Amino acid sequence: MIAVVDYKAGNLTSVVKTLDYLRATKIIVTHDPKVVLRAAKVVLPGVGHFQATSLLSELGLTEAVRESVAKGTWFLGICVGLQWLFDGSTEAPGVAGLGHFGGMCERFPARHEGTQLKSPHVGWNSLEGVREDSRLLRGVKNGGFVYYTHSWRAPVVHATSAVTEYGGAFTSVVEKENVMGVQFHPEKSSAVGLQVLKNFLEL
Repeated sequence: MIAVVDYKAGNLTSVVKTLDYLRATKIIVTHDPKVVLRAAKVVLPGVGHFQATSLLSELGLTEAVRESVAKGTWFLGICVGLQWLFDGSTEAPGVAGLGHFGGMCERFPARHEGTQLKSPHVGWNSLEGVREDSRLLRGVKNGGFVYYTHSWRAPVVHATSAVTEYGGAFTSVVEKENVMGVQFHPEKSSAVGLQVLKNFLEL
């Protein structure tokens, strides 16, 4: 069973439709920690403000995810769902992330190398530095294009599997053992996005 976590901020419909298209079996949209603990895979979508993730703690979902991943359940965070895997975000300083990866997510700078930078970062951009040992990016070539819409970015860490350049490099894909995240929207990223979700379903 695949639990798609509903915390009132996710792009749930498009994610679920894409999982259905890939013939994923038994998808349950839920905010029940008990369902998360029973799931074989957990997907945490997300769009909008990091503050919305505070509901995860309020509903007991943060601890359910911690317990779930500790026993080896596969986890995929999307967009804000990736950012939540880090310590937190300057977008909502009082809201803690899961802390699975170290570092804070920060807003794109107003300028980079003397050039004004538009924020949010919206549209197609490429995956660079794709790690050959990445399970999530199996079959995805370096330079593959994916679709973004975000104003905050995750730092590059040891577990980063690919970066994207926009005002400097940021983590576009992160993975360590059974915990994974993508900053882009795979459900809107055409062939590359479908490959990423297919890889996750096959784990």
